[in-house]
Amino acid sequence: MRPAPRPRAGVVPAARAGESRPVRSIRNPKTLQRLAREWQRSGRPIGFVPTMGALHDGHLSLVHEARRRVGPDGIVVVSIYVNPAQFGPAEDLSRYPRPLSHDRRLCRAAGVDVLFLPDDAVMYPGHDSGRFTTWVAEDRLTARLEGAARPTHFSGVTTIVAKLFHCVLPDVAVFGAKDWQQAAVIRRMVDNLDFPVRVVVAPTVREPDGLAMSSRNRYLDPEERAQATVLWEAIRLARSRVRGARRPVPAGVLTDELTDFIHTRPAARVDYAAFIDGTTLEPVERVTRGTHLALAVRIGRTRLIDNARL
Repeated sequence: MRPAPRPRAGVVPAARAGESRPVRSIRNPKTLQRLAREWQRSGRPIGFVPTMGALHDGHLSLVHEARRRVGPDGIVVVSIYVNPAQFGPAEDLSRYPRPLSHDRRLCRAAGVDVLFLPDDAVMYPGHDSGRFTTWVAEDRLTARLEGAARPTHFSGVTTIVAKLFHCVLPDVAVFGAKDWQQAAVIRRMVDNLDFPVRVVVAPTVREPDGLAMSSRNRYLDPEERAQATVLWEAIRLARSRVRGARRPVPAGVLTDELTDFIHTRPAARVDYAAFIDGTTLEPVERVTRGTHLALAVRIGRTRLIDNARL
């Protein structure tokens, strides 16, 4: 029997039934671009999940969706990069969790083909010397909610995602619905700048008690963790009010009710509770079925976000 041909350097072989896939780690953007062009030429679709690491089941659901979209012979790329440009001066960049060995194990078990692990030097070349001066900005969807609370956040997000798209050259990129505004901004960027990538937004994955999975949940101490379920409880309260109303509910009235409810938890402080159009992110004056609720709540020192369609 003739031996199986060896794959060309850098080409990830398709896994056979019952086999686990090797996971290749790449740190250089140019290397990844070169490989992505090879995958394109060979007709292998590329699915991409950008992350900042500290992976959990919510991230893995995005990986599984990417695999479903590209099929068993496609390539699934996960990036892990804690992007400093999307953190404000007083935010948690220095203490953001970076459990890379843990993340590698999860990616291997989930069938990821390639881990892209860039650092600041390759993503922002020449930043310290003033040579990195090009930024991508979306001006309409970023004007409120997270954009109002964190003024520099979204220019960091759109710039790094644009760079990652150029490195990975994905056919499909999967984002989570928990960061609803981020997904809307990325969709607008892709549409406005003609990126040849399909953006898929996968459902939020929750803990059994309803708390949306987040890498920042690990900051919570046990008492704070118990109180953090108030975000999900507020969503359920809003849904109950809307479904039980015979006519649209004034947004101001419902906002005040949710804020008062959230503040019954001693550790909780509302950054915003907003009723919006789920596509345009514009605020609405009357809340009906189909209205989107966006929440940002501080539980102790930890800022959590959540959202849902009512």
